[in-house]
Amino acid sequence: MDALDLARWQFGITTVYHFLFVPLTIGLGVFVAGLQTAWHRTGKEHYLTLTKFFGKLFLINFAMGVVTGIVQEFQFGMNWSEYSVFVGDVFGAPLAMEALLAFFLESTFLGLWIFGWDRLPKRVHLACLWAAVIGSNLSAYFILAANAWMKHPVGYEVVDGKARMTDLWAVLTNSTALAQVPHVVAASFVVAGVFVVAVSGYRILRERGSKGLLPRRADFARAPQAGSMWRTSLKGALVMTAIAGAVVAGSGDLSGQLLHEQQPMKLAAAEGLRQDTQGAPFSVVPGIEIPNMLSLLAAHDPSATIQGVDDLQQRFQAEFGPGDYTPNQQVVFWSFRVMVGLGSAAIGLAVLGLWLTRGRGRRARGVPTWFAKVCVLALPMPILAMIAGWLLSEIGRQPWTVQGELLTAASVSPGVSLTEVAISLAIFTVLYGLLALAEIGLFVRHVKAGPELPAPTAPAPDDDQTVLIPRPAHAESRPTLMY
Repeated sequence: MDALDLARWQFGITTVYHFLFVPLTIGLGVFVAGLQTAWHRTGKEHYLTLTKFFGKLFLINFAMGVVTGIVQEFQFGMNWSEYSVFVGDVFGAPLAMEALLAFFLESTFLGLWIFGWDRLPKRVHLACLWAAVIGSNLSAYFILAANAWMKHPVGYEVVDGKARMTDLWAVLTNSTALAQVPHVVAASFVVAGVFVVAVSGYRILRERGSKGLLPRRADFARAPQAGSMWRTSLKGALVMTAIAGAVVAGSGDLSGQLLHEQQPMKLAAAEGLRQDTQGAPFSVVPGIEIPNMLSLLAAHDPSATIQGVDDLQQRFQAEFGPGDYTPNQQVVFWSFRVMVGLGSAAIGLAVLGLWLTRGRGRRARGVPTWFAKVCVLALPMPILAMIAGWLLSEIGRQPWTVQGELLTAASVSPGVSLTEVAISLAIFTVLYGLLALAEIGLFVRHVKAGPELPAPTAPAPDDDQTVLIPRPAHAESRPTLMY
C-alpha cells in the first residue's frame, strides 16, 4: 500500500461521512419550511409545534455538515495538490459561487431564522427560512456542477498542463450536471422524507406504548390530539418521498443514457458486461438477466450495441497508452444494485403509506401499528442507497479523476508520505467517530423527549379565589398559598 491508496481511502471515508449530513440538510430544510408555511397560512398550533421540533433536528444536522465539510477543502491542498493545480482554474468559479453566494445566503438567513422567533414579523421570519433553503439547494447545484465536470469536462482548454476555463456557462450547464443535480437533490428529499417518516412512526409507537415504548401521560394530558399531529407529519413526509422518488427515477433514466455516451466503462462495469453486445441484457443479479433491457435503458433502443469492459480496455490502451482503465467492477456492480434496490424500497414504502393513510377529515385512516414499526426500521434504507450511489459515481470513474484528462495516480501530492497520510487518516477516523456518537446522541435525545407542547390555559381566577402556584422544582413539594 502506498500514499495514493491511503489518500483515496481518506477522501472516500471523509466524503461519505460528510455526505450523510448533506442530503438530510437539503430535504429537511424544505420540509421544515413547508411546515412553517402551513402554520403561517392556517394558524394551526400543531404545525408550529412540528416546525420547532423538526427545526431542531435540522439545525443539529446542519452544524455537523458544516464541520465535516471543511475537511474536504483541506484535503484538496494537502493530499491532492496535483489535482488542484490541474482543475483549479475551472473549479475556482463554481466553488467561489458556492461559498460567496449560496453558503452566505444559507448561513446568514438561517441565523436570522434561529434568533428571529418573536422578534421578526411572521412573514419576514418565514422568508428567512425559505432564503436559507434556497441557499442550500444553490450550494448543492454549484458543487454538483463541479463534480459533473470531472465526469464530462467541457468549456475548457489545456494550457501548459493545466485546465483553463473558457466558458463558465458551459461548465454550469454541463449535460451531466443537468441530469445529476435533480437526481441527487431529489434523492436528498427521499432521505429526509424517510427520516421524518421514521421519527413520526417512532412517536406514534411511543404514544401507543407499543413494545415497551410507554406513552408519556403528560403528552396525552397536554395534547390529546398529538397522535393526529404525528399523522400529519408522517403523511406530509410520505407525499414528499413519493414525489421525489418519481424525479429520482426520471433523472436516473437520463443519467443512464449519458453514461452510455460519456462514460461507457462505468456503464459496462455496473452491468458486468465484458464484450461489446448488441441488444445487451440487463443483469438483475449474476445468473438472472432480462434480454435486451440494458440496451433499452441505456439507448432507448432494444437492439443498440453496448460496449463491454474488455473491448473498452483495448480501445483506451490504444488511445491513452498502456495501463489498467477498468474500475473495481465488483464494487461498481453491487453498489448500483444496492442503490436501486434500497431506493426503490423507500419509494415503495411511501406509496404504501399513502394508501394506508388515505382520506381526510373524519374519513382519515389511522396509522397501523405494524406500518409505524416498518417506518422506523426503514430509516437506513435511503441513506445506504445514497452512499451506494456515490460509490458508483466516483469509483466507476476510476482510474480518472478528470475523465480522459487526468489519472488518479497523477493527482496525488508528490511530497506527502505514506506515514503522514496514515496519521491524518487515523485522526480523522477517530474524530469523525466521536462526532457520529455526538450526532446520534443528540438526535436520539431530542426525538425521545418529543416536542415542547404548549401548557393548557387555566381560567382566570376571581379576586377572592385562592390560587395554587407551585414552587420551582428545587423548592419544597408543597404549593404556596397566595391570596
